[in-house]
Order: sequence, then C-alpha cells, then structure tokens
Amino acid sequence: MKYFAHISLCFTLVTVFSLLACGSKNSATSQAEQTTTTPTEQKVSVTFNVDSAFAFVQKQCDFGPRTPESAAHKKCGDYIVEQFKHYKLQVTEQHAQVNTWDGKTLPCRNIIASYKPEAEKRVLLCAHWDCRPWCDADADEANHKKPVMGANDGASGVAVMLEVARLLKDLQPQYGIDFICFDMEDYGAPYWGEEGAPQDGSDWCLGSQYWAQNPHVAGYRAEYGILLDMVGGKDARFCREYYSMQYASSIMTKVWSAAEAVGADKYFLYEDGSVAIDDHLPINQYLGVPTIDIIPCLAGPQGGFSATWHTVNDTPEHISREVLGAVGQTLIQVLGSEVF
Repeated sequence: MKYFAHISLCFTLVTVFSLLACGSKNSATSQAEQTTTTPTEQKVSVTFNVDSAFAFVQKQCDFGPRTPESAAHKKCGDYIVEQFKHYKLQVTEQHAQVNTWDGKTLPCRNIIASYKPEAEKRVLLCAHWDCRPWCDADADEANHKKPVMGANDGASGVAVMLEVARLLKDLQPQYGIDFICFDMEDYGAPYWGEEGAPQDGSDWCLGSQYWAQNPHVAGYRAEYGILLDMVGGKDARFCREYYSMQYASSIMTKVWSAAEAVGADKYFLYEDGSVAIDDHLPINQYLGVPTIDIIPCLAGPQGGFSATWHTVNDTPEHISREVLGAVGQTLIQVLGSEVF
C-alpha cells in the first residue's frame, strides 16, 4: 500500500484512480465524533486463538517472500486455498493478467473463500497475501533490491482471516462471509521507478482493482467490508484511516466499538490516521461496498505504517501475539454480534 501523509498535516491529494472526490478532514472527524458511543453489546463467548494465528503467519513466511511468479508465491497460494477448503468454505480462484508500472504483464491470483455462499446478506473480510519485491524503505540502501518477507505486511491479515475461518464452526453466523486474499497489492513503484509510474496511485492494489471491476459473482454485494493490513506489528496503533472515514464512517464506529467491548481499545484509537492507497479504495469506488481499512499509523513528524514496513525486518520475530489477538477478537466480536 502507498502512504501519503498523516491526516493532521495539511496536504492536497490528486484524483485517485480517476474517481475520488475527497471530503475534508473536518467532515471525517465530525462524523466519527457524532457516532462514537460506548459499546453495550454482550461480549461474544468465542475466543480468538493467538497462537494459532501466529502459526499461520509463520507458515506463510516459511515459504519465503511471496513475490510475483516465485515458487514461494505459488506454494503459499496453494496452502491458503487448502486451509480454507479444510474449513469447509467454497473457494474460488480468480486468475488474471495485470499491467505493472514497469511495463510488465504479470499473473495475479486472487483467492476468495465463501461461507454460506447462498446467503443474500454478506460481510466481506479481506487482506493481501503477496509480498513487496523491494525493501525500498530499509535504512540500509544495500537492502533496497531485496524482497520483503511480509510477516506483518501481508501474512498477518491473512493469518487473522484463517483463524476466523477456523472459528466459524463455533460462531455459526447466519449470514454469508467472503474472505478475499488479494494478490499484487504491493507491486507499486519503488522510489527509483516513481518518475515513470502513474501519479494517481493506480500502480498499487492491482489485485483488488481487478476484482472490484470483475467480481467473482456477477452483481456482487456485501453489507460492508473490513480490510486487514499490517495487523500484527509490535508498534501497531490503529487510527481512523482517511478514506475509511470518507466512505464507511459507520463501519469504523462499529469496529472501534467492538474493540472497546473486548478490551482492545488501547490499540484502536479515536484519532485521525494515515491516508492509505490500499485495497479498500477500489472496493469503495467500483463496487460501492462501504469498506474500512484496519491499518496502523505511527505518530510523530515522520508518520508511517510500521517500523518494519518495506524493510528486511518484516519477519515473524517482530510480530506481536497481543496485537494479533486484539484485532482477531475485535473481528470475532463484530461477526458474532452482527444481526441483519
């Protein structure tokens, strides 16, 4: 995903994907303030297993960096498919060819796993499963052409979804859930290629752009969506991402209130967050499904997503079980208390 700025700074955004009409910071903030409430719902009894989720992170990383066309990418994709099938979900693989900023045409493999595919009412959970081919934010320039392992930036979101899928037998929601693992999210131009890359951010999130314009089910609809990105970092604090507030502020309130209900509010802060070009953006714009991004925002003048973001340090030893558990239990609370 591409980072623009912390929302508390003054900035001007160009049109993103040629569709976005940006709202103001004050509008996003006032919406959240008006809808923030103390949660009153009963805590869901199902417990998210952090050790299981961490094992899913480790397993993905054991394949190696899941960069386009690599053996690790194929093996990990096959593993994700097998896991979802093991949990009795209907799996659809979406294969496409996408054009990249550097003039290549690369294969893209989106993995969709559906619970109760026949249900009309649905919730969308998503994350990206690919790895960035370049550690272009690493402090050591010698590492910039090395691939990112992606323990946090990729594997953590998929791991949380796999653990939620494992627990569906206990949750037994009466509505449908679609888990989507997006490919080719992190192939956006590195700093040495930015001059020749699109200036609107469209070189990122290629898998979700494709799916949002070509969903696996014609006329696909969901009540709302939740994107998980970098949800396992030791330094994670989740703020109100800018586009999430523009498109889906009520869903932000729903999720943040669930975090309060399970005692995870020290991680889910009622503060303005980053402006992220991420997989939720094409879902909001092309499909009109209100979708938020649970993504960390580091405080301070430099901002950013995580200390390990796009570096060689994005490895399992820098994953926090506590953060994985906070996000996972929050999702369990959202799904377990949902009534349509």
